[in-house]
Amino acid sequence: MLVRIATIALNTYREAARARILYGLVGLALATALYSIVVGAYTLRSQPRVIADLGSASISIYSIAVAILLAASSLHRELEYKTIFPILARPVRRHEYLLGKYLGTLLTLAVFIAIDGFVVLLTLAGMGGRSVPLMVAVGVGAVALLVVLVTKVKRLGSFAPIPWAFAMLPAAAWLASGVPDDRRIVLGMCVLTLLEVSIVTAIATVIASFSSPFLTAVLTLGIFVVGRQADTLGHLPERVFGTTMHDAGLVLSKIVPNLQVYVPARPLLTGEAVGVSLGAHIGWAALQSLGWSIGLMVVAIVIFRKRDFL
Repeated sequence: MLVRIATIALNTYREAARARILYGLVGLALATALYSIVVGAYTLRSQPRVIADLGSASISIYSIAVAILLAASSLHRELEYKTIFPILARPVRRHEYLLGKYLGTLLTLAVFIAIDGFVVLLTLAGMGGRSVPLMVAVGVGAVALLVVLVTKVKRLGSFAPIPWAFAMLPAAAWLASGVPDDRRIVLGMCVLTLLEVSIVTAIATVIASFSSPFLTAVLTLGIFVVGRQADTLGHLPERVFGTTMHDAGLVLSKIVPNLQVYVPARPLLTGEAVGVSLGAHIGWAALQSLGWSIGLMVVAIVIFRKRDFL
């Protein structure tokens, strides 16, 4: 069973890695890093902070966009081109297929987050005391290494970005050691974003198991927006919004995942928050992500098993 799930997951990654939208969002991440340099240039001594804050925001936003787009279109593409039928005709159960699609999307997102984090950390290193020409050379060398892996190592092929991204991220983190607080923010947001997109991808998978790509994207985006405002909705002032809106906000805050957990305040990420450690916060966020992901995937599997493709 695990072999079949892994095979489907790797195939899902291979298909997603060829999507043009993915390359477009990687380009946007690079553009955001360059934009943060321009914005930081207008500050006196806060350039690394600006880069870390804008870079962390870009990691979160772009990863959510990739999660929604991939999860909303992946299953429908299989149905549209009828490639799902020969797969399910083999000894592959529907829950194995759906789990493989989910895990393959998560693998793609993990690589995307690692690449985005690498770009931000490398930019941060250049603005945090390292030689800028050296950081440019490191970036060019990293890209050249990826090209060599893709073109020369035939066994890797489209899977070359996986080991490359997971090796480049810690290397860039080491280079950014001159700004430990800002580095901690970027790395913390990389982990929290991966946990958040695990939930968002599971939500999209549930909706995609019975709906169209457009409706899946719209509903997932709506749930994401509500989840990001869960704490606010749960504390709407009754005097201002009335009893009905207060109660509705309270109900919504209880039935949707609280995604505000994955975008904590800067003091918590830097370790300056009193009484709360980043490790404990990430641990709680991981448990919440695991719980929601498992629960949502169970729902998706139940729906997908009953779906008639004909």
